[in-house]
This record gives sequence, structure tokens and C-alpha cells, in this order.
Amino acid sequence: MGALVLYGISLPFLSILSFKKKYHHSLKRRFFLFDNPRPQPHKVWIHACSFGEVRSLAPLVALIHEPFLLTVITQTGYQEAKRLYPQAHVAYLPFELFLPFWAPRHALLIVTEAELWHILFWKSKRLGAETLLINARLSDRSFPRYQKMGFLYRAIFSNIDRIYTQSARDTERFVSIGATRVSTGVNLKLLLVPEVTRHYTKSEKLVILGASTHEGEEELILRAFGSLPCAVLILAPRHPERFAFVRELAKAKALEMKKSFALFGEREDFSDIMVLDRLGDLINLYAISDIVVLGGAFIPAGGHNPLEPAYFGCKLISGIHVFNQIPLFEMIEGYKLIESDLLESTLSTHELLPNSSIKERRGAVELLETLRTHLHKGR
Repeated sequence: MGALVLYGISLPFLSILSFKKKYHHSLKRRFFLFDNPRPQPHKVWIHACSFGEVRSLAPLVALIHEPFLLTVITQTGYQEAKRLYPQAHVAYLPFELFLPFWAPRHALLIVTEAELWHILFWKSKRLGAETLLINARLSDRSFPRYQKMGFLYRAIFSNIDRIYTQSARDTERFVSIGATRVSTGVNLKLLLVPEVTRHYTKSEKLVILGASTHEGEEELILRAFGSLPCAVLILAPRHPERFAFVRELAKAKALEMKKSFALFGEREDFSDIMVLDRLGDLINLYAISDIVVLGGAFIPAGGHNPLEPAYFGCKLISGIHVFNQIPLFEMIEGYKLIESDLLESTLSTHELLPNSSIKERRGAVELLETLRTHLHKGR
């Protein structure tokens, strides 16, 4: 009844939001089931939220030798899932109100990170499926909210057969709010080997990449970059709907600082300031960058995945608001988390920064082997 009331109240807002480019496809399919019919039965159903979680599934998907169902929340996650996993039936996860009649029959449900949808797990168990939560995490910021809603999460946990957390800290937090079948694991992202799909020639100058930036962070990075001689800056905004804004911002700042500007890739040589206005090229830029300023943490957005730049040994700088990524930062060495006002001085002394690297991956290999047994069960 509560879900029905919430749905009714939200309908006008959802209808308006569905016309925004960012939500144009996802909201119509999730909340109105437009072009999102009930899938055929599959043995394996995997649910991930967005772009990063979809990419993290690659080691797991490599173990699946049959078609499977993959549901997502975001438009970028949907596009990446279609690109990476042609053997999957990719769909948007509908609003919970629709799940009792939309969810197809399946034998195994695997859900990633913090996607704790009550009716999703409840329906899966009603269909007789085994249910797993992997890469599970409870951030410093979200944990107090989970504690206040402990009665709800205990009901969800009763329908999850096994939770594999990212760290011992996450295990303690899940147990404290009522989870009983919890194992300490790691994030499968640790097993991802970034694939360079296009090889760019590296500039002879120092290359600084502002990666996965959010609103307000581009201005911060541009100001800090302005005092550096003999360097080039590439800005790669996190969200596609901001590409045009960041392009115009960077162009104006370049003019103000008397530096050259171009979109990355529109010319063979490097301009002083460039903007990457397309998805799917970030790994290729990590491969040619000396310093990565990783966004999403100079504002309280929770940070982004540091494993990819660490794989290439980049000098890695991020903000202090990495509350969603703490387990991933614990898997690497040689990074620096700073307050926003220290970015300029940190870049000016970049010679003192260590190169980042990834620690031992054995725990992720062991988790993958455990998941293999779940996938093969019942065959």
C-alpha cells in the first residue's frame, strides 16, 4: 500500500522528469513500463545500478556460459551493459510496485553493492531462487540512515541467502543492523584489467586528467592548473548531460588564461586545455596521464573508482569525500586525499607525489571462485 501511495504522489514529477535527457529512457521504462515488457525466464538474474557497477561485473559474467538477465537503473548503465554483454537480456529494473508481476522465473539472483530493493528479494525468494548480495557496502554517510530503518532492512535480509561485503568494516555494519548470513569479501572491481581500446600518443608535456568530475570541480581544477607551466589538462565530466556546459566553461577559461583549447580527439596534437565529451574513452586517457585528479570527492558525492588510474600507475589525487569508495582506496597504495583549497599547492609540488599501485588481489580471486559454485549449483 505504501508503494502505491508513493507512486501516485510521484507520478506528476516523474512525468516531468522523463522529458529530461538524463532520464528520458530510464524513467519511462522503470515507472511506466514503456518498452520494458516482462522478460523470459533465465537461470541467472543479475542486478546492478549504473555504469561503474555494470563494468565491475565483467569477471563474474565471464563465468556465465548461457544467456542471463541483467537489470540496471541508469541510462549510462543500460548502454554500457548492452555494449559489454551481448549475451545478456538487458532491461531497466521497474519500480517495486511492478516487480511482483514483472519479475521472471529464475534460479539465482545476484545483486550488487547497495541495491537493497525489498520486493526484488522478496519476489525472488517466492520464486524459489537463491539470492546473493555481492560487493556489499554501507558507507559512513549512509550507515546512520540504515540504522534508523533497521526494521526494514531486517525484513530485506531475511530474503537474502548470503551477503559478500567489500570489507570487515562493512561486515560489522551489516551484522549490526540485522544481517546474519554475511561473509567478508572484497570488490570484484579489483579483478578488472582496464582495456585500452584506442592508443593515443602521449604528450611530451605533463598530462593532468580531471576524471569523472562533477559540478564545481571543473572550476577548481582549472584554477589549480592555471599556475602550472609546461602541462596540458584534460577534463572528463562524469555525466553526459554536462558535456556542453563543461566545454563552454573550459573554452572561456582557456581564453582568459591565454591558453589553447580543443575537444579531445578533434586534432592530433595536444591543446593546453581539452574536454572529453564522450563516454568509453576514460581508460584510454588514464594510459597517457601523469596525474589524475579524480572527481566526485571535492564535493560530497562519495568519490569514484580509484582502481583504474592506479592500474596505470598514475599519480592520484582526490578529495576527502570518498565515503562510497573507502574499500577501493584501501586496495591501492600511493594516493593523496586533500581539501579543495590544497589542490593548487599539491599540483605545484607534483614531483613529490608517489605513483599509485594496486595491492594484493587474492581475496577477489577467492570470492570469484565462491561465486562460481553458486552459478554451477543445480546444473
